[in-house]
Amino acid sequence: MTKAPPPKLDFPPFRQRFPWIGGDLQTAGDFLFLPMAQIPSKRTERMRFPMEDGTGDILLGALDHPEGPAADRPLVVILHGLTGSEDSRYVRRTAARLIADGYPVLRLNLRGAGPSMGQCREQYHSGRTRDVRAVLDQLLASGPFTRFVLVGYSLGANILLKGIAEFGTALSIVAGCSISAPIDLAEAARRFTATRNTLYQHWLLKRMKLEFSQLPDDAVADAMRAAVRRARTVVDFDNAMTAPRNGYADAWDYYQANSAIHFLGAIRVPTLLIHGLDDPWIPGQTYRDFDWASNPYLTALLPPRGGHVGFHQTSGGSWADRCLELFLARVVR
Repeated sequence: MTKAPPPKLDFPPFRQRFPWIGGDLQTAGDFLFLPMAQIPSKRTERMRFPMEDGTGDILLGALDHPEGPAADRPLVVILHGLTGSEDSRYVRRTAARLIADGYPVLRLNLRGAGPSMGQCREQYHSGRTRDVRAVLDQLLASGPFTRFVLVGYSLGANILLKGIAEFGTALSIVAGCSISAPIDLAEAARRFTATRNTLYQHWLLKRMKLEFSQLPDDAVADAMRAAVRRARTVVDFDNAMTAPRNGYADAWDYYQANSAIHFLGAIRVPTLLIHGLDDPWIPGQTYRDFDWASNPYLTALLPPRGGHVGFHQTSGGSWADRCLELFLARVVR
């Protein structure tokens, strides 16, 4: 069933907090320096989601139950970004805030990420929405959850947007929130390989290769492992591994097929999109060029500052989390 468009809301302006001034420091603060949030749940339950695709792969997640009754709140499923996991700083930060608000939260590890690293024959990628659908199907079948909110960061946000377009109205998804999604994967790849992002690329590519190295020996041909070792950019990596393992001609074919920008028009679930226009990884022009008024189910917040998955505000905490709270308070309740 198609959901009603979201109500029009007034969101507070974003004001960056010292010392996290500018896109690079906003980005680095969240990925490298800020402390891990403590999860205020009464208990955390380890969840296992077998993938029924013949691989034997199992997705793992941490299900955090709030103190007291959940008051019929939907389950919030958080999808991490590239090389992230259930324990990424931004995942734990958002989970802690929503649990304190009374929401149950599932911090889902995408295929081959986090605790499932080394136990899966395949890996997640920017368009692998069928894994998320499989998880939601299993949750609906086993109970007690009957409604879902999806929250995604970076690569996980691209998966979220594509997935909500494909099956959002069929699986009791009542709202979505995307933070720093690379909605045009090709443009994001070009930006990421720019000289000014050399240090970022070196750091991320090292982590991508580590994840890849944990795949079972019999799951990857020696020639592919050699090609991945030679990769010097994220595009090289996607050409060597992501594209051929998932049936795409090359990295650019993979980017074209899975970019969320091609799916935004089909979304029929209230969805909040947050993106800082000074994001050093993802071009803001892609967001500026999209006609947001063409789809009333989309609410786009595009502050000039915020970095990539940053949004450290003067009043403390995350501005993106505060906007998510306001959005859910109106859309869900």
